[in-house]
Amino acid sequence: MPTKGRRMTPVPPNRSPFLPPLPPEPPPAPPTADTKRLSVLLEEIASDPVRERISVADLMEAMQLRAFGALLLIFALPNVVPTPPGTSAILGLPLVYLTLQLMLGRTPWLPKFIKDRSMARRDFATVVSKISPMLARAEKLLKVRMEEFTTPTAERAVGALCLAMAMVLFLPIPLGNMLPAFAISIIALGILERDGLWILAGSIIGVLSLLIVWGVVWALVKTIAYLLFHVFSS
Repeated sequence: MPTKGRRMTPVPPNRSPFLPPLPPEPPPAPPTADTKRLSVLLEEIASDPVRERISVADLMEAMQLRAFGALLLIFALPNVVPTPPGTSAILGLPLVYLTLQLMLGRTPWLPKFIKDRSMARRDFATVVSKISPMLARAEKLLKVRMEEFTTPTAERAVGALCLAMAMVLFLPIPLGNMLPAFAISIIALGILERDGLWILAGSIIGVLSLLIVWGVVWALVKTIAYLLFHVFSS
């Protein structure tokens, strides 16, 4: 006979009513720098009022030396959009070091004179405001697939291609750094999320960007040589 006034505790299915109740599930752990999406991390750095300037060392510390993908993306993606003067000089040299280490199969490391380079937080916030929407959309499309392009051997080959594109970023070609930087960014996202399809797509774009830049440089050299020949021959 049911007891009047007593409330029965519901019993989970497949569990004996004579066993003690299960402890409550712990709340989910708060996201850390290793689990937060890059778009969120960058926005947090850009909106930190304590920082007057953002250095390369600050970015590396915020990433907590995450995989090459995160660091490559941090230094490549700002070059895809128009940025304040001097941005490519700050971010280009770390790309050369990182892509060289990726090609050699080493862990990410940057010398002190590079890590000490910095830009005003206002300029950094401007860059982040431009790239954050693109990055957030890209993060939703990434998934683990085509893992044959994410092996250490494949990453070394991709590192060699990225090194060539990183060197191109230093050339004084108007808008010539955007396409190589875009290719490195696509590859970096693929490495970060082990998405071989994005690594393959970025590699194809990278090869095309090198061919385009080489064509522009060759045409520029021929034009200068033609003008000099006619100047000195007249």
